[in-house]
Amino acid sequence: MDDTQMWQTIDSERAATADLLAGLSDVEWTYPSLCEGWTVREVAAHLSLAHRISVGTAFKAFVRARGSFNRMIDQTARDEARRPATELVAELRGAVGHHRLAPGQTLKNALMDTMVHTQDMALPLGIERHMPLDAAVVAADDVWRIGFPFHARRRLAGHRLVATDADWAVGEGAEISGPIEALLMLLAGRTATIPRLTGITV
Repeated sequence: MDDTQMWQTIDSERAATADLLAGLSDVEWTYPSLCEGWTVREVAAHLSLAHRISVGTAFKAFVRARGSFNRMIDQTARDEARRPATELVAELRGAVGHHRLAPGQTLKNALMDTMVHTQDMALPLGIERHMPLDAAVVAADDVWRIGFPFHARRRLAGHRLVATDADWAVGEGAEISGPIEALLMLLAGRTATIPRLTGITV
């Protein structure tokens, strides 16, 4: 995928996720997500922030978090989550067409972030959503390549991951196979899609 195609996919995923969120009940917004300590509301808030954070805002948040990247992400999401659900949906929908990355973020990371976090909300809610295959392959390659914050190669050392619905495989060792979207979630540290994979158990 080139940059234009990745932005098109991000826009499409943002619009679809905004539609998903707009249809939730008040109770569903409070459901625990796959992100530890976050409900659906915090994940939605995090997604709504990506295109709006400036370098200056990010620096202030980093200082406030005492130099912890993870604490900064958590605090900014919780602060934003205090807004009404309708505003969070509007912010995410308004991000469509705004091709601006968060400070320090790469385009491939933004692609992964959008797709994985949508699953973080949809799966606990029992809502079936599927990732575009080509985008999931690009994101999986990138997550495997980078270290922080997932450290996928270290966590999955001694295994070969093989997609059953796309031309994608990485690693060496005992085979773990399944749909590329389920493998991407595993690479990103989630266990919810393990039942869709063979060669691994919880």
